Amino acid sequence: MTTTRSFGTTRAGEPVTAYTISDGEGSVTLLDYGALVQSLFVPGADGRLHDVVLGHNDLAGYEDHRGHLGATVGRFANRIRDARIVLDGRTYELVKNDGAHHRHGGSYNFSKRVWKADLGEDFVEFSLLSPDGDQGYPGNLRVSVRYTFGHGTLGIAYRATTDRPTVLNLTNHTYFNLGGEASGSVLGQLLRIDSEKIVRTDASLLPVGGFRSVFGTPFDFTSPKPIGRDIGADDGDLLNAGGYDHCYLLGGTFSVCAEAFCPGTGIAMTCRTDMPAVQFYSANGLRQFGKGTEYAPRDGFCLETQFIPDNPNMPEYAAYGSSVLRPGETFARRTEYAFSVRK
Repeated sequence: MTTTRSFGTTRAGEPVTAYTISDGEGSVTLLDYGALVQSLFVPGADGRLHDVVLGHNDLAGYEDHRGHLGATVGRFANRIRDARIVLDGRTYELVKNDGAHHRHGGSYNFSKRVWKADLGEDFVEFSLLSPDGDQGYPGNLRVSVRYTFGHGTLGIAYRATTDRPTVLNLTNHTYFNLGGEASGSVLGQLLRIDSEKIVRTDASLLPVGGFRSVFGTPFDFTSPKPIGRDIGADDGDLLNAGGYDHCYLLGGTFSVCAEAFCPGTGIAMTCRTDMPAVQFYSANGLRQFGKGTEYAPRDGFCLETQFIPDNPNMPEYAAYGSSVLRPGETFARRTEYAFSVRK
């Protein structure tokens, strides 16, 4: 069942609506602002419902703060070096919003826009037209994000088309805390990532080519371990990011890419995707007031399924999944987060 309510009005005068999908046991609330996940209630081992995503209770929180809590990020998630892409021999200058570089689609990216919404009993589909030249990107891009919720599973399906060659890398930037959004640090929660390699990056967290094996390093999550076990290790890649903010290579077919578990609540989460990579972020820079508490670094974690960052400029990475989208093609990708209880 899907219900709606007003969530306020933006400073630009646009009304924002909250959409809640319930499956009889839990519920997810979505906003047309940023096509974002505002709350996600799932049962724990104690029989109570726990909100396992970070967010805000009012629109001002989303307008005032960075961090993209729960939001759809695009056109291009993650980082592009020098805010520049070369496509079919032509150079496009993008908005610089990360020093000299481009991140998460620019300063006015998809997380800051009000999307059109269509809804059904178990889904809400948000759609948006990103015009030619938007943040420097070529092509009129029509994009949609369909959220479904049932049997404890949040599904996210992306679709897009363009009238000119362009690049596209969509992700969801939800911060999860399986102990409950106001429960503090996630460092004791267990995580497994089905990946043996991370993308090599420099001090600015920009890809430099090649991969680093996770074996024998703090980045090895091939078996479940607490997120905080190795986060303080003396490792250059960890120190550059202030924790985990790294892209893990996946298989590229729809399958399990990661699993997380909170011993305190008994809540487990399984992430499935057909994207070729996932960015694991341990909320190293998080510091803002949330739904009822002050969020601090490491109070959540993100599993952002996506293409490898900067792949329009790096053929080596594009070989694992190119972000180039051309007229006549349809971008179609999906990710699921499934919740259950372990005792």
